[in-house]
Amino acid sequence: MPLQTSATVSPRVTGAEPTRGPGLLGRLGIWSVNHRRHVFVSWLLLVVAMAFFAPSVEKSLSGAGWQADGSQSVLARNLAQRYFGGQASSAIEVVVHSTTSVNSPEARQVLKKVEATLAADPRVARVIAPRPGLSISKDQKTAIVMAGAGADTNTMVRAADALQGPLAALSTKNVSVTATGSSVLWADFNTANRNAMMKSELFSWPVTLGILVLAFGSLVAAGLPLLLTMAGLLTAAGMLDLLTKVTPISIWAMNFALMFALALGIDYALFIVVRFRAAHFGRSRDVAHSVGETMDSAGKAVLFSGLTVLISLSSVMIVPSPAFRSMAGGIMLAVVFVLAASLTLLPAVLGKLGDRVDALQLPWVHAGEHRSVRFGKWGAMLWRRPLVFGGAALVVLLALALPVLGLRTAMPSIKVVPANAPARVGYQEVQSAFGPGAPGQLQVLVATSEVPGALTTLRQDPGIAGVLPPQISASRPSLSLIDVVPSVDPSSPKLATTLARLRSELPPGALVGGAAAENIDLQHALVVKTPQVIGLVLLLGFLLLVVALRALLVALLGVVTSLLATAGAFGVARLVFQDGWGHSWLHFTPQGFLDAWGPVFFFAMIFAISMDYTVFLLSSAKEHYERSGDPKDAMINGVAHSGRVIFSAAAVMVAVFFTFSLSGPLPPKEMGIILGVAVLLDAFLVRLALLPVLLRLTGRAAWWLPTWLDKLLPRVSFAHD
Repeated sequence: MPLQTSATVSPRVTGAEPTRGPGLLGRLGIWSVNHRRHVFVSWLLLVVAMAFFAPSVEKSLSGAGWQADGSQSVLARNLAQRYFGGQASSAIEVVVHSTTSVNSPEARQVLKKVEATLAADPRVARVIAPRPGLSISKDQKTAIVMAGAGADTNTMVRAADALQGPLAALSTKNVSVTATGSSVLWADFNTANRNAMMKSELFSWPVTLGILVLAFGSLVAAGLPLLLTMAGLLTAAGMLDLLTKVTPISIWAMNFALMFALALGIDYALFIVVRFRAAHFGRSRDVAHSVGETMDSAGKAVLFSGLTVLISLSSVMIVPSPAFRSMAGGIMLAVVFVLAASLTLLPAVLGKLGDRVDALQLPWVHAGEHRSVRFGKWGAMLWRRPLVFGGAALVVLLALALPVLGLRTAMPSIKVVPANAPARVGYQEVQSAFGPGAPGQLQVLVATSEVPGALTTLRQDPGIAGVLPPQISASRPSLSLIDVVPSVDPSSPKLATTLARLRSELPPGALVGGAAAENIDLQHALVVKTPQVIGLVLLLGFLLLVVALRALLVALLGVVTSLLATAGAFGVARLVFQDGWGHSWLHFTPQGFLDAWGPVFFFAMIFAISMDYTVFLLSSAKEHYERSGDPKDAMINGVAHSGRVIFSAAAVMVAVFFTFSLSGPLPPKEMGIILGVAVLLDAFLVRLALLPVLLRLTGRAAWWLPTWLDKLLPRVSFAHD
């Protein structure tokens, strides 16, 4: 269906402009103005209903899900949990350390209390007491009590969170009690991450409001993006809580949903409000006409931008990991609500405010209302000296992208949680007492008849430091479990080599699992899926731009140039997080690699955000090209009309993202630096320099569309009388 009635995509150079009625989005905007009471009531009911569920969303979201579904390690975990009393990777390990001996009366009393505390929790399937030679250290000072997993991984993370306090309270002057293990690690990580995100958000909101006031010159107008953000966030949070009743959703889904609701709410409100003010004040149109014109131009750009964001994030769904899929789903949910609010609630609010949109104004409120003079001059300068400015931008982008060639990735190590987190303290105690590979024990599930051959292979493997006695399942005697201790730390790259060798040399049908194996399997899945995700994102983004802009070359340029900013951001990430540049300023310990989930997920997020700016710039340029047929007019006025919005929106997002790098565990720092640098490069070097230069150099060819394709594509126009 055409998005604008009677629209033409051919440039109109001469002759009188035909009179056209509003398009589909223009009519929706005018309807929202004329029926704003219905719109307000509908949104109020929706927000209130979802806000009822929103406060409990954090408790409902899951803390696990970082696994590769269908992998050998996940299958091994399920079998170990079912047939061996919950001795799976999600079991909780409690480290009891005595300054004298775990056989002392004081330590024995503490051990009994630990076992009783664990046994009282219904989520614990079985409590396994410390055993000499297996879970009691050689110096007799450290013992491990295991709480078998009696529930799914998400429930065990909640159990770990609930048990840590009561267990720690059992410590005495000479005996310490610390919970550790995979479930405790995720519980500690989620707690640290949540606290960091809250601190960053408290700091970022005043900064955001300050930048918006400067950009709009009016307190009322500056509040509109926050209105969209709150409406989108509350509805998305409530919906996420409802969806947790159906399927587990990662707690990170809420974090990213909040970030995207804020980012896109600001982007969309900026673009729409600036265009409304240009029509209403700059061109003296009445309120309804101004809203209709705004939605036919800026609203259409917002719609295509939102669709591009949804397409980019939907590509992440091909990664076979519940955490990844739920994070992408959570962001998409927030985007849908922010987009819906932008196309209905915001026009209604503008219709209600009218002239009062500039209430509580500052002296510069009407500066550049219809067209930014400064960005118009900048566009003219780019036209006169394209090679100077375009070349400089390209050199900077390539220089920052060059380090990406040496980028290494791996699954997060224990360093992602604070040094005083129980999981990390217990991890270090286990390593000190039992060896570097003890926290990353591998589990081999093998047919009981094949145990002798499996033991021979395990004992001869150079990557294995110890092999524990095999256990035969009481409920399934044909299946046995062998715990093995690697010789290296769980985050060492050598462990992946050992795992691959064991899987190839052990008897057929044997499964090798464990928390470390699950990390390695997920990393492998990410390595395999990342090129597919990137390729799919680029392809779908290109196709959507072709539909929106009805031009092949300009759509290709919009997609390809986004890769430069992305590569530059990951180049900086390599220098900071892999090589450790500036780590003392950011207060973290380098892992020597970037977390493996970063490239695939951050790429989708960066591309989604960059397409916002791409659509805003190119839709403005297309609008002027449709009117004049002049590439120079299209380029200069495209920058003049969208530059202020791009600059302001990017300034807000850079400030918001960089606040996440100032506190908390390592992953939020990675997110803040990578996304902040990506937006900085994309907005200021790519969209406001390199891409306009490419429009200058390609001229009319940028807007060319084959005749056969012209007949197939829907008639989309951004021009409005």
